[in-house]
Amino acid sequence: MTTTQSREIRLGRLFVLLADNLVQDFDIVDLLHDLVTSCVDLFDVSAGGLMLADGGDQLRVLAASSEDTRLLELFELQNQQGPCLDCFHSGAPVVSTAVADQRRRWPAIAPQLQSRRITAVYAFPLRLREQVIGVLNVFSTPDAILDADDRAVVQALADVATISLLQHRATEASERLATQLQTALTSRIAVEQAKGVIAQYASVDMDRAFTMLRGYARRNQRSLTAVATELATGRLDPGAVRRAD
Repeated sequence: MTTTQSREIRLGRLFVLLADNLVQDFDIVDLLHDLVTSCVDLFDVSAGGLMLADGGDQLRVLAASSEDTRLLELFELQNQQGPCLDCFHSGAPVVSTAVADQRRRWPAIAPQLQSRRITAVYAFPLRLREQVIGVLNVFSTPDAILDADDRAVVQALADVATISLLQHRATEASERLATQLQTALTSRIAVEQAKGVIAQYASVDMDRAFTMLRGYARRNQRSLTAVATELATGRLDPGAVRRAD
């Protein structure tokens, strides 16, 4: 099997994963983490992240390929500038593959990109027609530039993810969507707290802590959010997660 064929198969599986969630209850945090990490793997880029808008139409970080990437995304939000903000407000993809361009457009963010050897940034709107509910970001180094075809595929993945998120509110008022997204954002807080508990207990970094948390949830066929909430509230012993790793 060629590398191209393997990539096409993995892409197909990712589309199926997103589509499967149109007809069943799903864990939004886990689903979007799969989307972000799969994009990093499939397109051989250095990092990725995803933000969703909360009930007040403010972006919040919901998934990231690493802890360092999550901090970069938070830095964008704190400074209210960067490709994700431009993409969310315009509803159009944002592409910047030159350091000089990034310094001009996002002076506060550019040094953070350069310190990570990121020379190309891409932001794809999570949109359905005129509605934009978030942004999928991809960051790459000089040897991993996304061409036009790759960008079209990433946008297609973002579009399918958007439909998946919006499906359950198709016949309901827009307040229902805001509630669902707010619930997802609250779930993410529990995940971050649980990561901290595991990291402290097992003396590991946050990336490793998330891997342990997710692995425990999957091995026990439980929701990532449910396990994280139990850890964060003291109802689950972090030792159980460590022993199961």
